[in-house]
Amino acid sequence: MKKWTILENINVEKLVFWWQWFARNLDWRVIFITWWVVPWSIVNLRVLKSKKDYLETQVFEVIKKSPIEKIHPNNPYWINGWCKRVNIPYNEQLKIKEWQVKEAFFHIEKIVWKKVEISTIIWSPLIDWYRNKVEFSFWKYISAREWIEEHFNVWFHKQWEFSKIEDIDWFILIPEEINKIFRDIKSFAKSTSLPVYDQKIHEWFFRHIVIRNSHFTDEIMIILSFNQNYNNWDYDIENIKNFFTKNLIKKYPKIKSIYFSRNDSLADIAIWELELIYGEKVIVEEILWLKFNISPRSFFQTNSYWAEKLYSLVRDIAWEDTKDNIVLDLYAWTWTIWMILSKNAKKVYSVELVESASKDWKENAEKNGIKNMEFVNAKVEDFLDDYLEKWLSADLLIIDPPRNGMHPDALPNILKFWAKKMIYVSCNPSTLARDLQFILKNNEYKIEKVIPVDMFPHTHHIETIVSLIKK
Repeated sequence: MKKWTILENINVEKLVFWWQWFARNLDWRVIFITWWVVPWSIVNLRVLKSKKDYLETQVFEVIKKSPIEKIHPNNPYWINGWCKRVNIPYNEQLKIKEWQVKEAFFHIEKIVWKKVEISTIIWSPLIDWYRNKVEFSFWKYISAREWIEEHFNVWFHKQWEFSKIEDIDWFILIPEEINKIFRDIKSFAKSTSLPVYDQKIHEWFFRHIVIRNSHFTDEIMIILSFNQNYNNWDYDIENIKNFFTKNLIKKYPKIKSIYFSRNDSLADIAIWELELIYGEKVIVEEILWLKFNISPRSFFQTNSYWAEKLYSLVRDIAWEDTKDNIVLDLYAWTWTIWMILSKNAKKVYSVELVESASKDWKENAEKNGIKNMEFVNAKVEDFLDDYLEKWLSADLLIIDPPRNGMHPDALPNILKFWAKKMIYVSCNPSTLARDLQFILKNNEYKIEKVIPVDMFPHTHHIETIVSLIKK
C-alpha cells in the first residue's frame, strides 16, 4: 500500500502504546494510529508507512465520534487543548489508562511465566482545576494562504501546529482564581497596545505569562516574560509594574510573589533574566509534614493535591526497607519522596543532573531539618560508575526517570548492588515495561506490586509504581 493512501471508515479499537492506537482494516491487517483519537471512533486514516504485517497511519478525518464522548459540564465548548480526554467521562478515562498499563505488561508476563497482578487504578477525587503551574504564550498568527490575521493571541500552542497559538481565556486544569488572574493580565496587556513577540523575527514585546500556585497553602506566584530589547515602548514600564503591584495584588491578595522575566532568548522559553518586583522570592507548599520553597525555576509535581497520595504509597511500600539503611534516589528531580523517606533512613544519596534543582532542594532539606541527604549533581549513569568503583553499597533503590526511561548505561549497574528492594516510579508505561524486562531477565528480582495512579485526569499521562524484591 502506497504512502498517503487514505483508509476509510476504520473503527479505532484500543490504545496500545504511549501515543499509538490499534485498529484493523477489512483484510484484518493491523493498523497503528498515531496522534490523539477516541476509542470506538470511526475515522479516515492517512498511511505513513506500509510494512509486511502492519500499517503506520495518522488520523486524517473523524467520520463519527465515539459513543463514549460526552460534553464535560465544565467544558461546554469542546475545547481540549492539552487535555485530550476531557470529553471522555472519567470512568472511561480510567478504563483506558488501566488498559494502557496492562498492555505494557503483556510481554513481561512471558518472562515471568505468570500473570502480573496489577492493582485497580487509584483515581483522583479532583479531576478539574488541579494543576499548580501553567505557562501561556503570546503570539501572532498571520497567514495570507488562510486569510488569517491574528495579532494578539494568548494561550497554548495548537497541537501539531507549533507556529499557531490558540486564543482562549481559560483552562480547565487550573483553579478558577488562576483563570481570572490570567484573563485580567491578558486584558491589561492588550490595553497597552504593546505588540506580542514574533518568534520568527525575534522582535516585539510580550512573550509569556507563567502562574504558579500552592494547593495546600494557597499562595500564588506570577511571572511576566517580555523582550527586554524592545525599545519603542508606547507604554511606560512603570505603569506595567503599577498594574501588577497595586491593581492586581489588591484584587487577589493570595498573590505573594511577582517577577519580570527580561527575556532576549531566541528559544521559546519563559524564564530568563528575573527581576522580583513584588513580594517574596518563593511561595511555599506543604505536602504531608514537609514544607517546600518553590521558586520560578523549581521542579515540582504539577498536581500537589494528589501528589500526597502518590508519595504516601511509595512511603508505605518503602518504609520498612529504609530503616537504618542506605537509599539511592536516582533521577531525583523533585526530591519530595526522598525527603519523606529520609526520616527513616540512615543516609539518602539523591542524584539529579540539573544544578539549580539541587540547590533549591538542598535549601528545602535544611528548611525541614533533614541532615542525612547528600545531593549529587551528575548523570545517573556516571554516578553509578563512580559509586560502584568506591565499593559503596545500597539497600534500597528508588528510580523515577523521565518519560524516556532509564539510560541504557545505567540499567546494568543498578543490578550490581543486589539491593533488597527497588521501587520504580514511572510516567510512561512503555519505557517502564522495557526497563523491567531488562531487570527481570538479568537478575533475581520479582515483581511485588504494580499500582497505577491517575495523577493527571483528562490527559494521557499516568503514573505507575512498581516494587521489585529479591527472590
